[in-house]
Amino acid sequence: MSDGPTTITVGTGKRMHLGISTCPNDTFAFAALLEGRVDTLGYEFVIDLLDIDELNQGLDSGRFDVLKASFHAALHHTHHTVVLPVGSAIGFGVGPLLLASKPNSRPESADQLALCPGARTTAKLLWDLFYRDTARVEHVVFSDIMPRLAEGSADFGVCIHEGRFTYEQSGLHCVEDLGERWEAATKCPLPLGGLLMRTQHPDAMIKQVSQVVSSSLAAARQAPDSALPAMRRYAQSMDDAVLMQHVELYVNAWTESLEGAGADSLKKLSELAKNAGMVGDKTPDLRILEV
Repeated sequence: MSDGPTTITVGTGKRMHLGISTCPNDTFAFAALLEGRVDTLGYEFVIDLLDIDELNQGLDSGRFDVLKASFHAALHHTHHTVVLPVGSAIGFGVGPLLLASKPNSRPESADQLALCPGARTTAKLLWDLFYRDTARVEHVVFSDIMPRLAEGSADFGVCIHEGRFTYEQSGLHCVEDLGERWEAATKCPLPLGGLLMRTQHPDAMIKQVSQVVSSSLAAARQAPDSALPAMRRYAQSMDDAVLMQHVELYVNAWTESLEGAGADSLKKLSELAKNAGMVGDKTPDLRILEV
């Protein structure tokens, strides 16, 4: 895990504690806000940048007013959170890859070790849907998965983020694209993560926060190069081409507005999680803020 959050404070007014990941799609979307280039609508945003598993733990602890979290984690908090219509990572061709340290191998027994990036990441949900009761699982920070596989201290790893672009350079082998398997099974784009806000806040406040995020994302989409300094600051050893490749994959129309197939994918995720016993039958489905 990280030694602690990188914290940025922007704006003045009512304090709003925001948690986002250091991943390029988040730093792209929030670059204008991080750099004070958008109207904060009377809020002081205290922004922590963390690993996705740390954010999921922050959701469990109630540490944030609004945060980016895995939709797997969000399934366990539907009683008191709402999904903002902006800022999600949902799409086709965006899924985690199941990687192997050796060619032509598959998870088959508890003698094998598989690494996942957190117990409530969407990567772990996909593992449980498709590979439960095969290899034993250890949870590590996502950036340690490929190095562990490359050194041979694990057999498999569910790789997220930029690793899908670089795993071959590390001599690793793709067992399966778990996103493609999801798409084949559901006919829906894969919902990875989204912005959640606690419903203890008034609807008007939640809508204002959503508006601030929309303004920040719009600034980046209108002038992508303007987001590069923030992306470089928090990325882990990625050149600009890989950074923008990441953005092209994970930032799309559903990032701007959750509707249509994007909203359908959240319903399907809730359904499959209930069918698999990951959440209770009476658990409310993920709810998207109506604006």
